[in-house]
Amino acid sequence: MTDGPKPIRVVDFSQVMAGPFCTRLMADIGAEVIKIEPTEGDAMRRRPPLRDGQSTYFGTLNAGKRSVVLDLRTEAGRQDAKRLIDGADVVVENFRPGVMARLGLDWDTLSARNPRLVYCAISGFGQEGVAASRPAYAPMIHATGGLDMALMSYQPELDRPAPTGMFYADILAGVYAWGAIQTALLAREHTGRGQLVDVALLDSLMSMMVYECQEAQFPQIRARHLYTPVRAADGFIMVVPLSDKNFAGMLALFGGPDWGADPRFATASGREANWDDLMGYVELWAQDKPAETCERLLLAAGVPCSRYRDVAEVMADPATQERGVMGTVRDAAGAFQVPNPPFRMSDTDARVRPDIPELGEGDAEFLAPLRAELNEGE
Repeated sequence: MTDGPKPIRVVDFSQVMAGPFCTRLMADIGAEVIKIEPTEGDAMRRRPPLRDGQSTYFGTLNAGKRSVVLDLRTEAGRQDAKRLIDGADVVVENFRPGVMARLGLDWDTLSARNPRLVYCAISGFGQEGVAASRPAYAPMIHATGGLDMALMSYQPELDRPAPTGMFYADILAGVYAWGAIQTALLAREHTGRGQLVDVALLDSLMSMMVYECQEAQFPQIRARHLYTPVRAADGFIMVVPLSDKNFAGMLALFGGPDWGADPRFATASGREANWDDLMGYVELWAQDKPAETCERLLLAAGVPCSRYRDVAEVMADPATQERGVMGTVRDAAGAFQVPNPPFRMSDTDARVRPDIPELGEGDAEFLAPLRAELNEGE
């Protein structure tokens, strides 16, 4: 019986969110991810939610990895990093452009030592150009990238952009980096050579705004159709009676109201153009009913509908649990739930790995052999 192929080895210099999200997806599909941390550890280890001193935020982003402590400010730390990378398949970093070059750990240096290396650099604005050196956190990218103003335009009651609490740019960049790395590894099978992957948060965010980028070039007379929440007795529902069949089912459920014959609602385009008026009638029906009842009745009538739920409700949903959307991980404070990768594969075990690394727990396994080989060679 022979051993299977070695897992892809990833040396991960990234911290905070975009890079760690990318490399956790790598770990989720079986890669060996070595997380390089400074002596004080990744700053995310101290970010809430915390319990018993352990960050579940950090755990979500770093489950399944191994932690190695290197002081990259020292020559010894940089040399250890190079020796680790000599045997690696992938490097991921999200420092500001130029930092890795000053450390002697840039693409040109490392690929000369390891021509098969895939080197992924994640930054706010790309590795080159006039904006490359700008600092970049996701809220800044949302602001400068047009997302916040686009969202504000869809909420005319606002007099300023909404506060930011979800970091879309980080997650998008992490996903794009993960996909680009897979492409580079596949290309390596044909060419024998690695390559540099340059992923920018701004580019990633812009790719999400498919309609907005086109409307910016070709302004439309009629504002974009917006889907709006409908108030029920104890919450909100989203109702989408776009097709003629959906609309007819809704009218039947409502008992054939007179407004159902309004010519403005006779076609899908007419319903879109007069959506606020249509939803006003739906809200009159829903306002004295629990949201869960509205959802059940509308779905039974063939009308697309979803009740607005909070995250805890979604996690507790039997359908979420049946699908295996969440996985169990553990750290020194115990077990908790984190999202699994959002895909399933027939031949690959794609799931979050359960163990969250303690700071430096992989030092002996990964660094000691390299140092022993160096001593033998002297």
